Amino acid sequence: MDTLLSIRDLKKYFPTKYGTLHAVDGVSFDIKRGTTLGVVGESGCGKSTLGRVILHLLSRTDGSIHFEGEDISDVSPEKIHELRRNMQIIFQDPFSSIDPRMTVSQIIGEPLEIYNVCKNKAEYRDQVRSIMDTVGLDSRLESYYPHELDGGRRQRIGIGRALMLNPKFIVCDEPVSALDVSIQAQILNLMQDLQAERKLTYIFITHNLSVVKHISDEIVVMYLGVMVEKAKSKELFKKHFHPYTKALISAIPRIKKVDKHKRIILKGELSSPIDPPDACRFAPRCNHAEDICKHTQPALLEISEDHFVACHRARELSDI
Repeated sequence: MDTLLSIRDLKKYFPTKYGTLHAVDGVSFDIKRGTTLGVVGESGCGKSTLGRVILHLLSRTDGSIHFEGEDISDVSPEKIHELRRNMQIIFQDPFSSIDPRMTVSQIIGEPLEIYNVCKNKAEYRDQVRSIMDTVGLDSRLESYYPHELDGGRRQRIGIGRALMLNPKFIVCDEPVSALDVSIQAQILNLMQDLQAERKLTYIFITHNLSVVKHISDEIVVMYLGVMVEKAKSKELFKKHFHPYTKALISAIPRIKKVDKHKRIILKGELSSPIDPPDACRFAPRCNHAEDICKHTQPALLEISEDHFVACHRARELSDI
């Protein structure tokens, strides 16, 4: 498999009256065509900002973005318009991300109008109905408005709109977090089926490790704007090195409690993302922090094959 998307040292800073907020601070990774990269972390870790910067919904501060081998770090509005055919997003809230004044067919078919894809109304109607059928929306709903539908159907509208131009890459920004558990499973299965059918490549952003384990080939764990661990999905859940990753995985609900999976309770204050010092950002909440952690930021190093960790004590703590 070839690399579809390559990110190197990507940064996004926001100026505030208190200083510079480091929302995304030096993130690097590759995504292979037809695979899913899960990005997980607490609220405020920068995962949604990362997805928006990749799609040029937010301008980057530094770093590079390569799509299909082409440098798209700095591109014109015309080029961004062209890229939208192949790079799309599914937003977290299926209600606020769609226009309440438009019908289902108008929302899903809007990309066709923007890009002048169809020759006539009949072709437009056929393509809209085809996508509605693909995402599991009955054609009778085409004249309905978003408020007349439930959350699952509204999210299917968002997925249909993202698929309308047959893109290669989709950022999925917590697409199931606002849905009931039973509906979540339906949407996840739909997205996996579409990926297999259309060879789609996903970045799947979530705070739910159970979800990311189900859908991802590789997983990136983020904490306050930086990557702290990256590995293949099965490998990460089998062997995790960073104390923050250990705490996240220990919080996954289990039917039967065993000592080996004892919940790790994080204590201490969150570090400020505004003008952060050269130190481990997790150190104030880490039970294993030493003096070096408070004065030197750890580099992201390959601790085993395709398994990267940013922790000064990763090897020591691997068996804890």
